[in-house]
Amino acid sequence: MRFCLLVMAKSPVPGQVKTRLCPPLSPEEAADVAAASLLDTLDAALNTPGAVPVVALAGVVRREDVRDALAECVVIPQRGASFAERLVHAHADIARFRMPVLQIGMDTPQVTPDLLASCASFGSFGEAALGLAVDGGWWALGLRDPLRAGVLRDVPMSRADTGARTLEALHGMEVRMLPVLSDVDTVADARAVAAQVPGSRFAAALLDVVAVAR
Repeated sequence: MRFCLLVMAKSPVPGQVKTRLCPPLSPEEAADVAAASLLDTLDAALNTPGAVPVVALAGVVRREDVRDALAECVVIPQRGASFAERLVHAHADIARFRMPVLQIGMDTPQVTPDLLASCASFGSFGEAALGLAVDGGWWALGLRDPLRAGVLRDVPMSRADTGARTLEALHGMEVRMLPVLSDVDTVADARAVAAQVPGSRFAAALLDVVAVAR
């Protein structure tokens, strides 16, 4: 079954991404780590069976390697003042594909095509799927009808209870719970995730950051 694999992404511009890694990382180092995370995520998305990769992008892409990867995806602009609004609008924008959607971010570079395909097994669950994150948020949201993401509009994002509040917002839908993953917000998160995928761009980028080793 074909589905839309929606990636919410921010252009890896120094000072605008992964600011919680600074310090110990510099803004430039944090942007390099973010770019590696995005590239690993896009690799997984592009190799996921049945997936139509769509990237909802914020910012202007300045890196050639990121531009090349995005050229293989459908790219739409993010719209809205808050992250919750941008999520709602992105899901509404891809509703035209008339497919179920699995939405992820660029902060879980450890995802694999097999994992994403499994999470998007829409034939095995009802209306929604939710993958909680270790920090209390969530890393993946599946919806049979993308327009039902409208329930996210009033969910506070980037909080320790965002995952629980999102699950509450999905009340009334049959929700399949997905594996819990750690996303990358802090240097400790980055080290833990890199250890899971030692051969990845993300792990290599982290090893190249001198500040992390101090």
